[in-house]
Amino acid sequence: MPTLPRSSRLASPVDTTAHGEYRITTRPGDPRPLYRFTGHVPDDPRPGRYHIYAGWFCPWSQRVTIAHALAGLRDVVSVSYVDNVRDGRGWAFRERYGPDPVNGFTLLRQAYEATEEGFDGHVSVPALWDRATGRVLSNDFKGIGIDLATRFRGVAEPVVDTYPQEHREEIEQLDDWLNPAVNRGVHLAARPGPEGEAARTALHDALLTLDERLATRRYLLGPAITEADIRLYVTLVRYGAAITGYPNLWAYARDLYTVPAFRDTTDFTTFTPPGTELPDWNEPAARPEVSAVRPGAG
Repeated sequence: MPTLPRSSRLASPVDTTAHGEYRITTRPGDPRPLYRFTGHVPDDPRPGRYHIYAGWFCPWSQRVTIAHALAGLRDVVSVSYVDNVRDGRGWAFRERYGPDPVNGFTLLRQAYEATEEGFDGHVSVPALWDRATGRVLSNDFKGIGIDLATRFRGVAEPVVDTYPQEHREEIEQLDDWLNPAVNRGVHLAARPGPEGEAARTALHDALLTLDERLATRRYLLGPAITEADIRLYVTLVRYGAAITGYPNLWAYARDLYTVPAFRDTTDFTTFTPPGTELPDWNEPAARPEVSAVRPGAG
């Protein structure tokens, strides 16, 4: 099959006049989850079988790309990025990050429609594509991150084990608290009225608790980076100005930023409004003197 010209494999520019704004379709009484595909990688995956469709702007997507880097999967699972803006067609492949290297799709929606004919749900990143079946295996960001951390040990050496068996219960307990209070709470805190006020109070209390916890721990669970740190970082890096008043938490976030897997997956321009003054993420971070397991600079 002849190779298509590069321009023919890119979506047309964003056009909300022609295509409208993107909206997530929801219907009363529809029990299907927002993240509809929840398949898992088998225990003996073949290198090159899977591909991650990601987005630089998206915190849930960044969780997956950090996990991918720390699991040592650069040469095992490929990654590509959709454009940072969308119209009613959903995420698309444009010049900034190049065409879809796997299928030549111009719209990410095409991957979802290849998986479910007439797909009418949320076209989201990250999405884990299975080359063998020609389908989206999962768009459940939590499940994808755990699979990357645990299912590829036979074909890749992890830089650091981010989901160790002995800490999994504590990681998920932390997530049950931090996800509503911090990761999703930052959005609710911006709302007016009683709902926003309650969210701001819960967020402040959570940040205070984290600040106290990190006074004596380098990372959330102690001396080593885990999935818990990945999940928290992607929110902190997007709201850095809001955490500078919590000295231990702010130092912890900067400490994580020095790790290549975190720094190299962070592009402030994709999620920070133009003209926003960023705090100094390169300021040295004094952390507790504990024996820390640090990922290499690889």
